[in-house]
Amino acid sequence: MKKTVLVSGGAGFIGSHVTVELAQAGYDVVIADNFSNCDETNYKGVCAILGRQMPLVRMDFCDAAAVEALFAKYPIDAVIHFAAFKAVGESVAEPLMYYRNNLLSFVNILEAARKKGCNVLFSSSATVYGETDQLPVTEASPRQPATSPYGNTKQMCEDILRDSVKAYPGVRGIALRYFNPIGAHPSALIGELPRGVPNNLVPFITQTAVGKRECLSVFGNDYPTPDGTCLRDYIDIVDLAKAHVCAVTRMCEGRMKEDYEIFNVGTGRPLSVLELINAFERVNGVKLNWKFAPRRAGDVVAIWADPTRAEQELGWRAERSIDETVKAAWAWEKKLAGK
Repeated sequence: MKKTVLVSGGAGFIGSHVTVELAQAGYDVVIADNFSNCDETNYKGVCAILGRQMPLVRMDFCDAAAVEALFAKYPIDAVIHFAAFKAVGESVAEPLMYYRNNLLSFVNILEAARKKGCNVLFSSSATVYGETDQLPVTEASPRQPATSPYGNTKQMCEDILRDSVKAYPGVRGIALRYFNPIGAHPSALIGELPRGVPNNLVPFITQTAVGKRECLSVFGNDYPTPDGTCLRDYIDIVDLAKAHVCAVTRMCEGRMKEDYEIFNVGTGRPLSVLELINAFERVNGVKLNWKFAPRRAGDVVAIWADPTRAEQELGWRAERSIDETVKAAWAWEKKLAGK
């Protein structure tokens, strides 16, 4: 019998790619989204890739009654939670908005999952590690104090999931700590679609390349790294999505070794900001207009994953090259621009 997975925030960047991979792996998927941070572009793209209309529920996960009704309507075996605000700068300016939305929505999901006895996969982040002395980071690396309310909500939701799993029989949880998801689906039908000025590097690169932005700012050139720019672990969005399928399957098949587990989802290969820009220019034959700018508050110098545990326990590893990733990101941007 097919398992049903609820994807909260399933019309967003990561949620849409995860929905595609789940459906292609044989899961029934229910997408739920309030479209506060996206439009229907990716939802329509998901349906086009899969060749069918996918169940879509328009709702706010901060509405406890709506969440309860959703769980009553569908035979949900697992839920993957993406319905959260995610801009670091905005979280500093509007902390209460972030705490209200990101915590309350997750508590409501856990309440419903507790009653249903279903599995919960939480979309966490490498931001929980903060500025660390140990590189690469493993799941055992200590979490540092969060540098933003956004990062703090990721840490708090991890703790809420851990405590809930411990307290309520039948609820199992996995937290996936993402590093830097980038790129787009190879079909160019779904990808990253930020509202307003992008907070992430790759959309800024592609929007500059297509002429939507005049100039790309590289924040800081005096970091203690080989070329003076920050080092990150950039992971292709399709690889990231496949990690969710592996994690959900592990939960649904009862193969978890503990009722609460954590996995890093990264490549294990650090890349500097300049190296990423150079790769984009080389692969796509595009010259970017960019300049150095002062350091940005809250940016860590360097962080990348040790993905060994995910390889050993989930049977997952990143496979797509950075060349494939930046090529897909550019194809998506050109499609949005009608080029």
